[in-house]
Amino acid sequence: MDHETINRNLIIILPKQPALDWIISVDPQPIQGLTLEELRQEQEVYLLAGGTVNTPEQAEQWALQRFSNLFATFLHGWFTDDSLWPKRRTRKMFKEWFEVQYHSTIWDLSTDPLEHESWD
Repeated sequence: MDHETINRNLIIILPKQPALDWIISVDPQPIQGLTLEELRQEQEVYLLAGGTVNTPEQAEQWALQRFSNLFATFLHGWFTDDSLWPKRRTRKMFKEWFEVQYHSTIWDLSTDPLEHESWD
């Protein structure tokens, strides 16, 4: 098996208990027994150019600089009706709701070319 890395770093924004509590509180048909572990299974990941972020602390700063967009992406993934979203979202709230994970080495085990799809 070929082992190659790509020139990217990875950041994952993982929800914490307050995010789960919000989902359960606003969902008119909540998923019965949804656990935090299940919620954290399938999350958005962000690839950054290598060297943009080099430490977990820098990854957290990167996320905090973009907290509004990252927060909205998560909320929209659950409810497209933004009237259900928390009204005043702050950096402090973002830190309470999410954990920022940083990974510096990304292994590309596929021989398929990378493809880009615009979501604008």
